[in-house]
Amino acid sequence: MLSAFIAGLAGAQLDAREAALLRAARPCGVILFARNIENPEQVRRLTGDVRAAIGADDLLVLIDQEGGRVQRLRPPHWRVLPPAAAYARLYQRDAQAALRSARMAARLTAADLSALGINTDCAPVLDVPVPGSHDVIGDRAYGSTPDQVAALGRVVAEGFMAGGVLPVIKHIPGHGRATKDSHHDLPVVTASRSDLEANDFAPFRALAGMPAAMTAHVVFTAIDADAPASTSARVTVDIIRGAIGFDGLLMSDDLGMRALSGTIAERAQAVLAAGSDLALLCSGDIAETESVAGVVPPLQGPAQARFANACAVFRQQNTFDVAEAEACLGEVLRGLA
Repeated sequence: MLSAFIAGLAGAQLDAREAALLRAARPCGVILFARNIENPEQVRRLTGDVRAAIGADDLLVLIDQEGGRVQRLRPPHWRVLPPAAAYARLYQRDAQAALRSARMAARLTAADLSALGINTDCAPVLDVPVPGSHDVIGDRAYGSTPDQVAALGRVVAEGFMAGGVLPVIKHIPGHGRATKDSHHDLPVVTASRSDLEANDFAPFRALAGMPAAMTAHVVFTAIDADAPASTSARVTVDIIRGAIGFDGLLMSDDLGMRALSGTIAERAQAVLAAGSDLALLCSGDIAETESVAGVVPPLQGPAQARFANACAVFRQQNTFDVAEAEACLGEVLRGLA
């Protein structure tokens, strides 16, 4: 039986201790970062070794491949991808061209990831920035209005799924209004619930049928002034599962971010107690991974059913015109020059 967490890896190869830990702990997945990536053959070998160690047919192999500044696979071995803001600007001139190009780029990305044994992309970002917010989202956003963000986010998610790659919408219920970077501090948002419903939550509500989402380490005082969304049962039940209506696989953002308090094991317990299906640990530190593995439960019940539904995306694989997709991507990239 798999365990309800996702683990980071230390480097570009599994060492004996790490492989043994994966065999014993059997996390639901692993997440890759630049430290894990050298070249295509090495990445394929690493993802194959992970699958062999965990021994599961369905396993999440995640990466953050949004484009722009959040892109783990980079030249010279992989293509340049534009930030979400490039599609946002194009949308203002020609909405249909922007939607088509965003979908095509996502389909290309899915093909690139699948070739490496990576089946999950932590994208699209559905956060809606507001004036005065921290630039941690910035050009990662598909616009400044909920409707535009939802429209572009939807075609990106659909492009991934058409290539058998699971999209993870983030950061539910919204990080766009935060004035701090949750990697370093705990953001506190004091907007009214009505404002949050109309703006921040709206793109997630529009895409509530997507198979997977990642929570935000952000306090919303109008909902729960005492805990960030990721560790708040009130936010999970009343907002994410309730007002937004999301019923897919829910994972936390990284347990190592400084917005959270307590030990890594306590953080894992807190996000799962709040209602996340999976705890995400990105550090690759083996002692931290061991501590999380020691406290998380097996994946079972509704969480296991949501995991199985998300993994069903891997068996989708629609053909597409690669040359046409590359031409669309090239036009968007030229617009950045």
